[in-house]
Amino acid sequence: MALSRLERAAKKRERLVVGLISGTSVDAAEAALCRIRGSGPSARLSLLAHAAYRFERPLVERVLAADSAREICELDFALGERFASAALGIIAKAGLSPADVDLIGSHGQTIAHRPRSLSRTPSTLQIGNAAVIAERTGIPTVCDFRSRDVAAGGEGAPLVPYADWVLFRAAGVTRALQNLGGIANVSVVGARLADTLAFDTGPGNMVMDELARRASKGRRAFDRGGAMARRGTPIARLLAEWLRHPFLARRPPKSAGRESFGAAFVAPAWARYRHRPEDLLATAAAFTVEATARAYERWVLPRHRLEAVYASGGGSRNPVLMKGLAARLAPLPVRPLDVLGFPESAKEAACFALLASECLSNRPQNVPSATGARRSVVLGKMVP
Repeated sequence: MALSRLERAAKKRERLVVGLISGTSVDAAEAALCRIRGSGPSARLSLLAHAAYRFERPLVERVLAADSAREICELDFALGERFASAALGIIAKAGLSPADVDLIGSHGQTIAHRPRSLSRTPSTLQIGNAAVIAERTGIPTVCDFRSRDVAAGGEGAPLVPYADWVLFRAAGVTRALQNLGGIANVSVVGARLADTLAFDTGPGNMVMDELARRASKGRRAFDRGGAMARRGTPIARLLAEWLRHPFLARRPPKSAGRESFGAAFVAPAWARYRHRPEDLLATAAAFTVEATARAYERWVLPRHRLEAVYASGGGSRNPVLMKGLAARLAPLPVRPLDVLGFPESAKEAACFALLASECLSNRPQNVPSATGARRSVVLGKMVP
């Protein structure tokens, strides 16, 4: 009997895999086409192509406002179409066809994240229907990476520490991989995966993005280059209030989402200071810098001597954030991930390509020391 496409892919030692994730500002599907050789600690990933495929503004507004079962149901399929288009786009950009690709790993768009700290029934929900992606591309698709970790008692986030360890560890040093996405998270990687420390440090771009949308009446999804923040002055009283947020004082493992730092968090500050939008953006930038630095001082630096911090995500392209972090964490070096020879803009999508490949290899990809899960589990659901 002839093997199915999925069975053939499972037997391969080298796979072509597309990783997909929504952009940090919920404004794009980020795609990375990767060649992955092997599995486990010796796995190797080569980036063949990466790109961001923008969502139209009405779709972004629908995602941010989604609050009914009907709307989420429809968005699940609408985003599935966008992710499928992104996968086909990156394959074409690499000069290949869908028949050349073995697998797609799609994180999707987080629409709700309710870990144990927020709910008596821990849960998480990412949309962007994988059946639509598989049907449009003809490529087996892995999705829903967070749920199994939550079911195993974990936070379901952060999920990239396994990939950070496989891809970016180096002999004889301990490194911090700092993602400045909507929510910021750190992976501290050394010689052993079991010793990995990882957790959400707090807000990344989320507060700034929400303020930029409000200040521009929806015309801007984020503060490009930190231009507005650079012209403003932090509001000391507001910054002090924000820094008392209970999430920042919680011990890891911990994870956060829009429930903690989204529109509901921003709304009271906007009501008080909407006449000072640039000062609000400056305050939000200072909030991210200080929350991140305090997380290192409380939970990371007492336990680890770091070689450097390597930053990625949309916030790493914001000079206000990068300059602020460098000053706040000095003399610890803060560098862009690109200095390690990997484009920071491709990192998260590439990580989900690796997680998908490991799912196909039946290898656990969660890190219990990071998420608090009771045990290591295989993450992801397969749509053949």
